[in-house]
Amino acid sequence: MVQTRPAVAQTRVLRARRSVFGRVRDIWTYRELLVRLVRKELKVKYKNSSLGFLWSLVNPLLYLLVYTLAFQVILQAGIPQFPIFLLSALLVWNLFGTGLGAGVTSIVVNAGLVKKVWFPREILVLAAIGAALVHFFLQAGVLLVFMAAVQHRVAFAYFPLMFLALVVVLVFTAAVAILLSAINVYLRDTQHFLELALLAWFWITPIVYPFMLMGKRAKWQVALYMCNPLTAVVLAFQRALYARLDGPTTGKITRYGTSAILPHWGMAGYGGYVLAVGVFSVALLFVALYVFGRLESNFAEEL
Repeated sequence: MVQTRPAVAQTRVLRARRSVFGRVRDIWTYRELLVRLVRKELKVKYKNSSLGFLWSLVNPLLYLLVYTLAFQVILQAGIPQFPIFLLSALLVWNLFGTGLGAGVTSIVVNAGLVKKVWFPREILVLAAIGAALVHFFLQAGVLLVFMAAVQHRVAFAYFPLMFLALVVVLVFTAAVAILLSAINVYLRDTQHFLELALLAWFWITPIVYPFMLMGKRAKWQVALYMCNPLTAVVLAFQRALYARLDGPTTGKITRYGTSAILPHWGMAGYGGYVLAVGVFSVALLFVALYVFGRLESNFAEEL
């Protein structure tokens, strides 16, 4: 008579669910891993590349060439020193768009690592944003060299506000990326939808046209337009780096219907706008960490 062994029930050990503050503490504890993953992201992207990090400069230069030709030469938009106006906004947009796009797919792309060893999964998202931040500083160097060459005057008084806006956009990017990266594990269409969303988002942000093009419309339209968190960040960068509120002062009316380019708000107006977006971004980050924690337990099975 053949004896059969009783079936052994398979058990799965789950890590206790952590609070949002616990997740933040874990991320800080694993900060060295975060730095290493940022380095890995940069090395993998430019592996076997002859130009290496120089490729990160091609993107803004190509944008500059195309949009200068389209808006200054063909459409004659009438924005003085358009290259600086464009790059001062394009810098922060590239940081947001690149970091968000890579962050949303980071969990899926690193599926093998997620299933092998435990660590705060949010670090994968933050590493993608960290790599985008490195590219941001490289591209900022190009802009600074260009402004020095043409002797463009910046508004040094608004530089602290610009650095605050940089922190705000990093927090906002991390919040959206962490939230969508968890959803993308279950709904892979999220990453494809994001590509279309970023395309639309680009055009509802005052990057290639002045904010005052919208600022002269009805109040409810302006209020709705200003709900875009990227608008506050872009305006802070433009106010500090472009530092020109109006177009030609000769009395000539541009095709925008006014010579105003940036709002005449003062430090309090710009600062209040950026701080409001900062508070919203922090709140969104806590929501994103909570949702990420709720969905994280089944990542291995879904991947």
